[in-house]
Amino acid sequence: MKKYLKLWYMYSIYTSQVGLQSRFGAGLFLIGKFLRFGIFLFFFYVLSAKVDEIAGYTFWQMIFIFSTFNLVDIASQLLLREVYRFRGYVVTGSLDYFLIRPISPIFRFLFGGADILDFPMFITSAILVIISLFHVENVSVLGIIAYFSLVSNALLIALAFHIFVLAMGILTTEVDNTLWLYRDLLQMGRIPTDLYTQPIRALITFAMPVGIMITFPAKALFGTLSPFLILLSFGVGFGFLIMSYLFWQFSLRRYSSASS
Repeated sequence: MKKYLKLWYMYSIYTSQVGLQSRFGAGLFLIGKFLRFGIFLFFFYVLSAKVDEIAGYTFWQMIFIFSTFNLVDIASQLLLREVYRFRGYVVTGSLDYFLIRPISPIFRFLFGGADILDFPMFITSAILVIISLFHVENVSVLGIIAYFSLVSNALLIALAFHIFVLAMGILTTEVDNTLWLYRDLLQMGRIPTDLYTQPIRALITFAMPVGIMITFPAKALFGTLSPFLILLSFGVGFGFLIMSYLFWQFSLRRYSSASS
């Protein structure tokens, strides 16, 4: 573990140096992120001025769900940014080089360096989670424990999906479209999944478990999620991880190197 933590730190230093080569471009990137973040908060504020509750959720509960979405989304981008570069390794044949290195290839392609440009937004999302938490009523210690446990489970599901993307990249050399499909579906978690009608609600809760990743942790904090659904969430998380890892092994067995 110490070896891999050191490797991750070194990779993160290198990728940060690359990301900060163009200060102007990095600044525009951050401004765009914060602008989109602020616009959606303003949308909630305008909406709350017209109605007191939305589908049974108060203004601060909606903000808490939105900030939870940002926390999960940005954390996965911050830690798993190397997946976005994976296609280049496949089409250029560089994948062969990494497969013979004395480190786990799946670790290299998942945690090949954190994206420092996502760090300010991650901190902002974490602060907003804490601020909105203090405005949510009837919060218990058990609810807080359940919330952070389910957020960890959400990151586990995000990890599983990125492993699936790596496997698809080996078999089809297609990465970007699959990642953006995941990002687009995850965007639906900015609002509670209860606001969607069936069968869309069931689809984004269990088939592509956006609801389990975003809405379930918040509902556990609010005390409106049953123990059965909490256990089901962990089952889905570990199930997705196991299936994606098996798919990764399947894809490696069918990989044809650049030399062949």
